[in-house]
Amino acid sequence: MDTRNRTAPLVDTSSCLCRVDRSSAAAAARRIPVSKACVQPSLRASIHPLKPKASPRPADRSGGGQCPLLPGLPDDLAIACLIRVPRADHCKLRLVCRRWCRLLAGNYFYGLRRRLGLAEQWLYAVKRDGKDGRVSWDVLDPSRGVWRALPPVPREYADADGFGCAVLGGCHLYLVGGTDPRRGVAMRRVVFYSARSNRWHRAPDMLRRRQCFGACVMGNRLYVAGGESGGGGGLRSAEVFDPAKNRWSFVAEMAAAMVPFVSAVHGGRWYVKGLGTQQEVLSQAYSPETDSWSVVLDGMVTGWRSPSACLDGRIYAADCKDGCRLRAYDEAADAWTTCVDSKQHQGSSQAAEAAAIVALHGRLCVVRKDRSVSAVDVTAGEGNQQSWEALAGKAHAKSFVTDLLSNLAGRGRAKNHILHCQVLEA
Repeated sequence: MDTRNRTAPLVDTSSCLCRVDRSSAAAAARRIPVSKACVQPSLRASIHPLKPKASPRPADRSGGGQCPLLPGLPDDLAIACLIRVPRADHCKLRLVCRRWCRLLAGNYFYGLRRRLGLAEQWLYAVKRDGKDGRVSWDVLDPSRGVWRALPPVPREYADADGFGCAVLGGCHLYLVGGTDPRRGVAMRRVVFYSARSNRWHRAPDMLRRRQCFGACVMGNRLYVAGGESGGGGGLRSAEVFDPAKNRWSFVAEMAAAMVPFVSAVHGGRWYVKGLGTQQEVLSQAYSPETDSWSVVLDGMVTGWRSPSACLDGRIYAADCKDGCRLRAYDEAADAWTTCVDSKQHQGSSQAAEAAAIVALHGRLCVVRKDRSVSAVDVTAGEGNQQSWEALAGKAHAKSFVTDLLSNLAGRGRAKNHILHCQVLEA
């Protein structure tokens, strides 16, 4: 049989035989298209069967190609779970992933906690160390009853004096003005701490330098008035900061220059009591509706003592040094009357004296110099029906033991001086 009429051997598709004679290769080339020629693979095939690559399901990723907050749950259900995590563990949530960190740094997360009644209020105390005079601050979680030291305050306020402190929006702690520790003059600087982002930020400076002034918040606006500029003499000027516009503006001047030592907001007016230029006691009130100051000589300022706080439209003040007896101002009688008396006084030592009174979760909290905190519900009833609760009673016992050992050893221990106490919600 003629070899030219014989058909070329078929190529096995399951294997590749590249070593063949030239005549067979030429005959196969005439019958097999060039594009179908066998090429030896450069990669060794896997012994495992190939699986088809699954495309990502819409439920596995949220909008924008981001991974879900919690695997297997839609983002709305995941947020409903995360907002119920206690505030003390939020610092751990920020370390899980970047998306959780961005969620907790925004206003949506904490705004949702506030609307659902899940926001927690913590007590912050700005104090001055009795040894080196530096300013630091601590925070108290009422559910745990233990004070915790916080990172240092901004450098310009580490040694400052005579600065103001206020809270805007329930979660922003502002430090305003004060004395520059390096140059010894009054400052215009303003910084604020956000309880939501756990960071310090700069705010626009005040229009005037001032120290030892009064500060309050009305209508989510920060008001400052009086004080000193550092050049001698008091100030009559007053300013207001609007966070919505992010700027300061002047308001009406005070009736007389003064250095306030106590102030409170009551009945839509800002009451200020302090010393005038001749070291006389002055009392004034500012009305934001009329933008005017007026001299006050009623029974409220006459019997007004520091510390004090407002709760549910009434103003309360300490009626004793340790704050175990409180009194409230009666507008109808224009007089102060005792409303709460625990009859469990802490003693006459300076460490047991009340340093501040704040409103916390609908109750009044008395913060003493030894950082012991007692809370009472003044709306529970009259007389002795109110029950007192020690939120940080261990601090008082520790201070007592330390003071006793120091006295026995013959050395006095410098006390920390509480400058401001504020409540932040997150």
